[in-house]
Amino acid sequence: MATPRSASAPAPSGPVHPTAILAIICVSYFMVILDNSIIFTGLPSIQAAFGFSPAGLTWVQDAYTLVFGGLLLLGARAGDLVGRRRMFTLSLVLFSVASLLVGAAPTGWWLVAARALQGVGAAILAPSSLALLTANFPAGPARNRAVAAYSAVAGIGASLGLVVGGVLADWVSWRAGFYLNVPIGIAMLVAARRYVAETETRPGRFDLIGAGCATLGVGALVFGVIGAAETGWTTPTTLAAFLLGVLLLVVLVANEARAEQPIMPLRLFADRRRNGAYLVRMLYLGAMIGFFFFITQLLQGVWGFTPFQAGLAFLPMSVVNFGIALLVSRLVTRFGSTPVLATGVALTLVGMAWLSRVGADGDYLTAIALPMVLIGVGQGLAFAPMTSAGLAGVRSGDAGAASGVVNTAHQLGSALGLGILTAVGTAAVPAGGAAPAAMTERVSAALTAGSVLLAVALLLVGVLIARPASPTPPASDVEAPVSPSPARDAVTTR
Repeated sequence: MATPRSASAPAPSGPVHPTAILAIICVSYFMVILDNSIIFTGLPSIQAAFGFSPAGLTWVQDAYTLVFGGLLLLGARAGDLVGRRRMFTLSLVLFSVASLLVGAAPTGWWLVAARALQGVGAAILAPSSLALLTANFPAGPARNRAVAAYSAVAGIGASLGLVVGGVLADWVSWRAGFYLNVPIGIAMLVAARRYVAETETRPGRFDLIGAGCATLGVGALVFGVIGAAETGWTTPTTLAAFLLGVLLLVVLVANEARAEQPIMPLRLFADRRRNGAYLVRMLYLGAMIGFFFFITQLLQGVWGFTPFQAGLAFLPMSVVNFGIALLVSRLVTRFGSTPVLATGVALTLVGMAWLSRVGADGDYLTAIALPMVLIGVGQGLAFAPMTSAGLAGVRSGDAGAASGVVNTAHQLGSALGLGILTAVGTAAVPAGGAAPAAMTERVSAALTAGSVLLAVALLLVGVLIARPASPTPPASDVEAPVSPSPARDAVTTR
């Protein structure tokens, strides 16, 4: 077993087993990406198996994204304090055990709880895998190749997950995709202990109060939104959830203002452009996760697609998204970051508004595929400049925290946005409405609400992000480099 390097030992020029280490990191990350995509094509089967209401089904996804987003910053911090390989192996154990529990779930509450445990594992695995990559591959061509492979895994995994999830749900069971994680996780655990060396640890403290308030505060707000769709906005339970959520978020801000080592430094919010990027990301991801969540149900519940066909139906978006993402850096160089971001959000808005008009009839090409192409182009254009804006002007010492805030905004925005869209859809057509007409109307209402979120995001791009370039900052304030975003890639196909 490899031993940790001492602080005085010189850093190696590269890993002893570079291919093995890169494979372990990429396969483990691929498992998380694949698993998060698999769930979408299995949602109709899960709803039928456990009798979830339309609002209740939301928790199958939100339990994962809430915990993932809320603990992401803490997971990254744990790697620095405890050791990245140690946290990486712990995350593999948690994710594999949780996947086994999801696959074996006998009841709905068991399934939701196991998905939350998966979120804990993913919140540790995502930052640990990227940190191990940067620790094992020195800056230069070796790291560039490793990061390129890591990024490719994200795009391929997200797209392939929809297809693999459809195949397994159609031919075996929706549970099979989660059981698949167990042997993969065990193999990567054994390989990591053999090939990956431990990293140096640093003294510090865990901001448990900050992480807990962030997760529980947003969770209470999501619970209130989803509960309001079924029981009403003025019921004691709904009002109590909103009050608790607001109080926890107030405590979060107060704690971060005085914490010695805050998990979310408040100075990151002193810049208008970064604030705009955080808000735009939350709105954009809230709309996009609603797109995946509702369209897969429409395709299977209204259009009669099998899970496999539903997975294939997303390919026009995925292929175009991947192709545009390869060109976006050149487009940003030529036209500027903000115009590319605004164009991406605008195209996504047009595609989403187009999809919101979908009905039970029509043909796949014009009603589904073409608007998906617009959404794919929009995503490919939007994510890189959106990430750059979230890291703009950040001091080098805050680069890790800023990246964590970007990823946290991504996951928590997804959870809150899905709750809002589900509430809108359920309010439009109560759960007892006749299918498939009721489902069509519910999906239309939810995607219309998603279009509103995107319209607000586009407005914020113009108001908060699009502004004259500031003078070049001093060396201590250089902009942090854009690195692959594990939280982002877990949901989208970028």
